[in-house]
Amino acid sequence: MTKENKVDAATGASFKKENIVKTENTPSPWPGPKGMIPVTSGRADDANVHNRAYLDNILVEMRLIDSVEPDLTTEIFGRKYASPLTLAAVSHLNKVLDDPSRQPMQEKVRAAKNMHVLNWIGMESNEDYEEIVKDAGDTIRIVKPFADHKKIIDELQLAEKLGAVAVGMDIDHVPGDNGKYDVVDGIPLGPISFNDLEKYVKATNLPFVAKGVLSVQDAVKAYQAGAKAIVVSHHHGRVPFGVPPLKVLPAIKDALSDTGMTIFVDGSLMTGYDAYKALALGADVILIGRGILSELLNDGQKATEAKIELLNEQLSQMMMYTCVKNTKSFDPSVLHFN
Repeated sequence: MTKENKVDAATGASFKKENIVKTENTPSPWPGPKGMIPVTSGRADDANVHNRAYLDNILVEMRLIDSVEPDLTTEIFGRKYASPLTLAAVSHLNKVLDDPSRQPMQEKVRAAKNMHVLNWIGMESNEDYEEIVKDAGDTIRIVKPFADHKKIIDELQLAEKLGAVAVGMDIDHVPGDNGKYDVVDGIPLGPISFNDLEKYVKATNLPFVAKGVLSVQDAVKAYQAGAKAIVVSHHHGRVPFGVPPLKVLPAIKDALSDTGMTIFVDGSLMTGYDAYKALALGADVILIGRGILSELLNDGQKATEAKIELLNEQLSQMMMYTCVKNTKSFDPSVLHFN
C-alpha cells in the first residue's frame, strides 16, 4: 500500500491522500491516525455533521425513583451476550500499521470474545477471513455487493462453514463517487435487485443482515426478501446530505413492528450515552466502529477491552438515571429534542 492510497477502516474503500489533506485539520470527534479514520469535512453535504448535531440535541430527563442497577444482557439471534454493544464490521486493519507484528483484526476478535460481545467483520478475502476468525467468538460476516454474484455466494457460504452466527451485505455500497457502480480494492461492485437479495438470503441457513438501510422502503423490502435483521446506517456518510440514522429509526421501528426483525444501528455512536439514545429510539443492538478504533489501532486488544468496558459503564449509568432495568425496557418518552 502506498502512502498516497489509504484504506477506510470501516468500508475497506481506498481513498487518495489529497482527499485526506482537505479534512485533516478539521476539528472532529472521530479519533485515530490521520488518513486511517476519515474525519468530517464540516460541509453540509457531509452526513456525519448532521449525525453529530442530531445526537447532541437529544436530551434526557431523569427518572430515579425505583431505579436499580441495570442488566445489559442482550439476546441476538437466540444467543446471549454481555451487552447490546457490538464491534462493527471494519476491514483491512492488518494492512495499515507500520508494525508488522500487529494484527488489529485478530486483536479485535479476541477483545470481543473476552468481553462476550458480538463481533462483525467486513470486507476481507476468504483467505484472510479464515485466518482472522481462527480464534474468534461469535461473528457476523458482511460482504460487498460484488458484480460477480458467485463471489458473493462463496463468501457467504464460507462464513457459514467457519461458524459465523449470521451473514449480510453492505447494500449501501452500490454507487461510487463518480456516479457509477463502485469499485473497492479493484473489485467491481454492482446493483442489488430484490430478486438478488432473496437469492443471497437463501444462500445459507444463517440469519441475513441488510446493512446500510436508511429508509422505511428499504427496511420493508429487506424484510420481504427474507432478511432477519437490518443495520440502520449510512456507512459513515456515504450518501451526501444523508439523514441521521436515529432520525429515521422510529419510523423504521414502527414499520417493522411484529415482524421479529432485529434492528441494529450505527452512525457516529462514539459513547455509551450515544448508544443509549439509539436504544431508546428503538434499536435492538448497537454497532460501535470508530468508537473503539483509536484504542484498537494505537494500543491493541487490552485497550479495546477497556474501551468496551467504559462504553458499557456509560450506558449503564444512563439507564440508571432513567429507570431502565434491562435492554428490553427502554422508553423513548424520556428523550427531549432540543
